[in-house]
Amino acid sequence: MNPVAIRLLNQQLASPQFNNPADVVAHMGAIQAQEYRMMRWAVAMRTRRPSHETFKKAFDEGRIIRLHLMRGTWQLVSAADYWPFLQLCAPKAIAVTKGWMSSNKVTIPDEELMRVRDILEQTAANQRSAVKEDFVQALREKGIQMDDHRLSYHIRMAEMSGVLCSGDLLPMKATYALAEEKVGRPQSIDRDEVLMRFTLQYFQSRQPATLEDYVWWSGLNVNDCRRGIMLLGDVLHQERWKGRDFYLTDSCRTRGFRTGKTLLIPPYDEYLIGYKSRDVVLPAEHRHRAHNNSGIFQPVIACDGIICGNWTPFRDGCQTDLFDTTATPSGLQEAWQTYIRYKR
Repeated sequence: MNPVAIRLLNQQLASPQFNNPADVVAHMGAIQAQEYRMMRWAVAMRTRRPSHETFKKAFDEGRIIRLHLMRGTWQLVSAADYWPFLQLCAPKAIAVTKGWMSSNKVTIPDEELMRVRDILEQTAANQRSAVKEDFVQALREKGIQMDDHRLSYHIRMAEMSGVLCSGDLLPMKATYALAEEKVGRPQSIDRDEVLMRFTLQYFQSRQPATLEDYVWWSGLNVNDCRRGIMLLGDVLHQERWKGRDFYLTDSCRTRGFRTGKTLLIPPYDEYLIGYKSRDVVLPAEHRHRAHNNSGIFQPVIACDGIICGNWTPFRDGCQTDLFDTTATPSGLQEAWQTYIRYKR
């Protein structure tokens, strides 16, 4: 087994299969969207022809949705997966958020929560695509003033309750819309069916991956993760590599990888954040150059799938810092030109 090549192929980072960004998001199940500008490149680079305009169109039409879903962080999901995955993940995400509130000594009484939620909902309905400043103004008109940190918790809880989701794509600011208007009304789906779908999308797009990888990525408890794997039955099989058991699907992509591939990977990308077993592609001695212990991820360069350096997305010219002196990323300029064409 060559886990590096297999991950590149199934993550759509080598020989991508999709033209449409919404299809990439559906394949991946969920894509980390912590950095508002770079989440677009994370999706686009997994398409055959990266295009900012194509991503924006899918986002504005509600085929790609951004929300707080797993681990208390931002993700992109497809419209088809929005309600099922929210149903599955929201209880744990809400518990995580309340834990953060408690540690920050923030208490929001239920009466305040519901009153503010009603105002956020009405503002999003009036604006169709509201920014945080619209919420601040609407609250002020009702005689409510609060700091930005507290308002962020209110918005997040409204997201995880299925009231708000992403609105239109702006260059720098997140926007919010009514979820039922953007995505449509929710439909109740059997939890086991959702869990099986969620589990399959994880492994089909990130294989080979371990149980520990899935537990980390999903934010679900280990029993739910084990059950999801069990529900898939023969769809998954195990292979052992360097003392660890990895899961793969029987439809795993293994052909299409070519050497000499250089990738400019954005911060918080699924190529790293989608796993606990990051050492498969990131040598331990270079880990601190890719991410720190506080969960801050940097833009990185991959040469034939192995992380070997950093790059700077928002500067003129291709600015890189190779920390692996043995790496020879021959396709670096080609990768930079692909990124520049995407930005235009």
